[in-house]
Amino acid sequence: MKRTKMLLTALLLALATPLAAQLYHPGEVLEYRVSYRAKMFPNTEIGAVRVSTSEEEVDGRTCYKVIGEGRTLPTYRWFFNLVDIYTVQIDPDSLRPVHFRSDIREGDYTFESTYDYDWEQMRVHTRWRSRQRPFREKEMELTRESMDAISLFFSLRSAEAGDFREGEPRTLQMVLQDTVRHLRYRFLGREEKKIRNMGRFRTLKFDCQLGTSEGFSFTDGTVFTIWISDDENKIPLYLESPVRIGSINAYLSGCEGLRYPLKSRIK
Repeated sequence: MKRTKMLLTALLLALATPLAAQLYHPGEVLEYRVSYRAKMFPNTEIGAVRVSTSEEEVDGRTCYKVIGEGRTLPTYRWFFNLVDIYTVQIDPDSLRPVHFRSDIREGDYTFESTYDYDWEQMRVHTRWRSRQRPFREKEMELTRESMDAISLFFSLRSAEAGDFREGEPRTLQMVLQDTVRHLRYRFLGREEKKIRNMGRFRTLKFDCQLGTSEGFSFTDGTVFTIWISDDENKIPLYLESPVRIGSINAYLSGCEGLRYPLKSRIK
């Protein structure tokens, strides 16, 4: 189940250059199903992910609010009950994250964290704890590329397909408690992809690897391949991560409130 948790988190990551104009559209909802696939288990659904965008008032100012929520399906909760909720508030003018919060419940394990961004000083204050232990805190320097997982998820949404060069490696930075994780990716090209119950899509395909520490160590990091809709929405459509036997997969199962038409879907 550790790899299942990694995949739920990986689904909330971005896969492109960090541009300023992320696509935040109140009312948008993206739904995903997570499944395990092996020779003896052709497609066993084990979890679901939901990413929703809305607006809320914070100190008299309207901000964007994005919630990413991952859960195991009821059939498997007796075995491993996972509920991961990530919430981020975004300044509507700069389109940068202001506050991030995670609330994680995985079996009898609990974890919570908050990040407060100071973009004027290029600093972030992080605070976290597990299993009701005392909070730990740290302040770290930021770069324009440093953000939490949810904020990075939206970086790709504003990129043009022409910005990607096939086979060229690039790296993003993800703020994580007291360190920065690096996400390395390569654009593999365009590909038609069939998505279960959704149809066939024109996609942009990426090969990705999440580093293990603040350095560029990718030896044991999570590896995954992701297919993105080849249209203005840039929706992650399908994600696959290999495990020792078989693979863990996530696919788009539904969407609503999109800002642009889903032109990548082939009629």
